[in-house]
Amino acid sequence: MQASVDYLLHLADNALVLGQRNAEWCGHGPILEEDLALANNSLDLIGQARMLYQHAAAQINSDGALAQRFAHLQGARQDGRVTEDTLAYFRDTAEFRNHTVMELPHHGALVGYAVAERDYATTIARNFLVSALMVLVWDRLQSSKDAQLAAIAAKSLKEVRYHLQHASDWLVRFGDGTEESHRRAQAAVDHLLPYCEAFWQPGPAERAAAADSTGVDIVSLREHWNALVNETLTEATLSRHDQPHQGYVAQGHVGVHSEHLGFLLAEMQSLARAHPTAVW
Repeated sequence: MQASVDYLLHLADNALVLGQRNAEWCGHGPILEEDLALANNSLDLIGQARMLYQHAAAQINSDGALAQRFAHLQGARQDGRVTEDTLAYFRDTAEFRNHTVMELPHHGALVGYAVAERDYATTIARNFLVSALMVLVWDRLQSSKDAQLAAIAAKSLKEVRYHLQHASDWLVRFGDGTEESHRRAQAAVDHLLPYCEAFWQPGPAERAAAADSTGVDIVSLREHWNALVNETLTEATLSRHDQPHQGYVAQGHVGVHSEHLGFLLAEMQSLARAHPTAVW
C-alpha cells in the first residue's frame, strides 16, 4: 500500500518551503554558528522533500491517470516522466499544499522605520512550533502502511529531533534573556501561533491517508503537541495568547496561500523555468 500523491506532496511541500525560508539566512545569520546551523537545517528539510517528491514521482510515472493530471508541467524529462525537480520547480502557487506558516517571511508586522526584514526570533519560534509537530508526525509515520514513507519518516525523525532541540534552546535563551529578546520572542509566538490552528484542520488528502493508515491522524497529535509547546514556553517565561477555534484558519494546505508564497516560488523556481530542458 502506498500513500496518495497528494499526501506525499503535502509533506514534501511543507519541508521544501520551510527549507527555502531558512536558507534565506545563509550569509545573514546573527553569528557564524547560527548561519551554519540554519543552512544545515535547510539541507535536512530539502533532503526530506527530495525523498518525498521522488516517491510521488514514481507513482505518477506508473499511473496513467496521474501522469495525465501532471502532464501540464514543464520540466519533465524528454520521455515525459516527472521527476523531483518537476514537482518542486514547475508547479504553480495554487498547486502547493504546504501550511501557510511555512511560507511567512521572517518577521511579524514591520514598523516603517524597521532596519531589517529578518527577525531571528520569528525564525526560531516558527522552527520550534513546526518541529514540535513534525517530531510527532514522523514518529507516527514510521508505522505507515507505505513502507517507503515509513523509511523516509525514520530518517527524517532523527533530523527533526535536532531541529526541535536547536529551536527550543534558542527560544528559551530569547524568552528568558534580556527585556528586548523576551519582547521579540513573545511577539513572534503571538504572531505565529494562530497559523498553527491549521495543523488541526486536515485537508482531504490528510484525512484519506489517516483513514487507510498510510498517514497520520493529525488531530490525535494535538494534545501531545500542546504539551511540548507549553513546556518550552514555560521554561522560556513566554505566554500563550492564541484562542483556538476562533477566527480565520489559514488554508495553505488546501491551496489557498498568502501573498508571500508566490514571491518565494518566483525566486526559487526562476532558473529552472528559464531553462526547463537544461541538464544540471
